[in-house]
Formats: sequence, C-alpha cells, structure tokens
Amino acid sequence: MYKAFFNLKRNPFEITPDPAFLFPTKKHNEALAALYYGVKRHKGFVVLTGEVGTGKTLLLRCLLQLLKRSNDVAYAYVFNGLLSPLEFLQYVSGDFGLQASGKNKSELLQQLAAFLISRSQKNLTTVLVVDEAHHLSTDILEEIRLLTNLETAQEKLLQILLVGQPELDEKLDSANLRQLKQRIAFRAQLNPLDLSETKGYIERRMQLAGAGANAAEIFPLPTIAAVYRHSQGIPRLINTVCENALIGAYAKQARTVTAELIEDIATDFRLGVTREREVQPGKSMDDTDVRKAARTLLELYAYLQKPPSSVQ
Repeated sequence: MYKAFFNLKRNPFEITPDPAFLFPTKKHNEALAALYYGVKRHKGFVVLTGEVGTGKTLLLRCLLQLLKRSNDVAYAYVFNGLLSPLEFLQYVSGDFGLQASGKNKSELLQQLAAFLISRSQKNLTTVLVVDEAHHLSTDILEEIRLLTNLETAQEKLLQILLVGQPELDEKLDSANLRQLKQRIAFRAQLNPLDLSETKGYIERRMQLAGAGANAAEIFPLPTIAAVYRHSQGIPRLINTVCENALIGAYAKQARTVTAELIEDIATDFRLGVTREREVQPGKSMDDTDVRKAARTLLELYAYLQKPPSSVQ
C-alpha cells in the first residue's frame, strides 16, 4: 500500500523474523557467537534468554539457516514447551526422523541414544533446539538434563540450545534444577536496543527495503526518538510502531513520519512504561573461546550479508 509512495521494494517492518533484516548489536554478536560456537565446538548446553520481542527467534532463524547449509549437522526444533515428558521425547525423535509412534519412554531413549552414538562415530553433529523454553515444565527440563549425560570422554553427543523469556533463567536458577544449571556451557541474554541502536535498526531496515538515502528523510531523528521512547527499544514494538507510522503517513500523503504521528500511534496501541527486569550476567567465554567465536562469526556474517534473493 505505502511501498510505491515511499519508493520501497519490500515492507521494512514485517513482524515475521527474517534473517535478511538482522541488525547485529554487540549483544546480538555475543549471543550468535555463543549459539554457533556452542554447536560447532560441541560444548553441550547453551541458553539464550531475552524479553518478549527482543529478537530471540530471529537469531535462532539465522543460526538454523546456517546449520542447514552444513552437511554434518542435523537438528530437531521444538517450539511447543507445553508437552508431557513422553510427548516431548516423541516430538524430538520424530523431528530427527526416528520412529516415535507407539514407543514408550525407555524405547525412545534407547533409540535416541543409538542414533546419537551412530552420528558421533561418523563425526556428525546433532542439535536439539527448544524455542519458547520458558514454558517447559520441571519434568521436561529434567529429561533434558538426562539427555546431556549422553557423551564420550571428549564431547557431548547432543548439543542443546534453550531459548526463552527471562522466566527460563528463573527456572534454571531454582534449587531443584541446580544439576542442570551446572551443565550450561554459555548463557547469553538479549536486551532492548538503546537510542543509538534503535536509530541504526530503523535505518538499516529502511535501506534494505530500498529507501536508500531517503531513510533519514522518512524517519528523522525526532521521530526516531519518539519511537524509542514508546517502544523502549524492543524490536517487535519498533516494527509495529514504524509499520503503522508508514501507513499513517501514506494516508496523509506525507513524505515524512512526524513525532506527532508516533504519539498518536502510541496512544492507539496503549504503549506505556513497564517495569524493567534485572539483567542477569551470562557465563563469559575465555580468551581462546572468544577468538574461536570471532572466527565463526565472520563465517556467519559472510553468509547473512548475502543479498536476500540468494539466501535459501
């Protein structure tokens, strides 16, 4: 609707996570390094948390796109944490292409162990990715802990990535899950963007959508400041506000989105101030890990920076 008016080739603020629109902040760099390095180096257990809308699933999509290009990696992707322990094991087994129907828990575990051992003997990597992991029950988290027991003398047979909201940190910090917490190799956290990052985020998306040098004219600094104030730097809210701002500006046939228009949209969406959570520090990587992670990030960004049409 507004694309032709603003000379855009695509919608810049779609809510659907699109790896082509990744805006790598320092925190995103650290999180990608932890996830990618944790998988490639067989570290076993990595946790990523962040508030609603901070870009966790987008990071996960970027990682999975890269893993799909590798012939030595197979992964199971679980996005529904509201399962029973048996349903969880059935889902994981089925996603790995194993026969799950009609098998009991013991049979599923034996089959999964044989699958992981077979892949390890061929120097292949196997990954379990759980999105929305804050919904997982204590029983399922305990099943995941038991899966981490599958290992050789040198490495873990199953690489596990848990991604969820800060409630996941709270669960992992509970006393009855202390054994699982001790097995976490890396913990990363995504925070909302600051004002400078919000400006870069909006401009990058506009430029990728085809705005070019006009991005600053469409969203001038006072407007970006208003977006930041009402979105509190949460990417999903930035997308919602900016998408509606472009529609509103088009309706008025205005080439510039004004701060006043952002105020109107914020009122319509009842955007208010919410209590900030305390930021929990992650487990830092040592110097050797940092250097290795930096090298893997170079490979990751080389892939992500390809033109969107070339990303499969």
